[in-house]
Amino acid sequence: MYFCNDMNIAVLGSGPKLTSWMRKANAALTYVQDTKTHTNYEVFIDLDFDEHHERILEYATNKETIFLLNTCLTTLESALFRSGLSYEGQKFLGINAFPLMAERELLEVTSPFNFIPSGDVFAFLGYQPEYVQSRVGFITPRIICMIINEAYYTVQEGTASKNDIDTGMKLGTNYPKGPFEFCNEFGIEQVYLLLEALYQDTHDERYKICSLLKSEYLKSN
Repeated sequence: MYFCNDMNIAVLGSGPKLTSWMRKANAALTYVQDTKTHTNYEVFIDLDFDEHHERILEYATNKETIFLLNTCLTTLESALFRSGLSYEGQKFLGINAFPLMAERELLEVTSPFNFIPSGDVFAFLGYQPEYVQSRVGFITPRIICMIINEAYYTVQEGTASKNDIDTGMKLGTNYPKGPFEFCNEFGIEQVYLLLEALYQDTHDERYKICSLLKSEYLKSN
């Protein structure tokens, strides 16, 4: 498929993920509110796919459109497996559309079935793709949310306040934001959901959600 300056691209999303994407977007995109029109587009971007992986059943009927699917809370492999589908002939890529991540120049992309789009779709969107291993949480969200979780444990233990931790991380590690500042910008719901997905995927104690974080998440809903 050849891409030109008037590439036909649709974006489906909601909440902080969509807000974050729109801050970065520098291409002529069509924003849609449901999945029904995906066959009308060369590229269909679903920022909410990680919370609605059942959509893979609908997308699998379309082997012409390139799908960029946010897979922070899942993976393409697991979505296909749960739906009993084969990847054969599909043009699926996983992207890291966690809030704030889409505002960077670099976009983490997974291609577990070795599909690489021809043309300049990522350049058109204003991104430099970085192909990474297909894992829940990609790289950057996984690391930052783990740090946020550890920061909550530190507050829960009474070792330091949120402000002290944010200040210490910025001054001591030169982070652009402290863990609680990141948490506020991501949205605590997104942090909670990602940590829960990571723990279910890995059963690694590093991702076991701090009870203080869980309490604040429950209060926010």
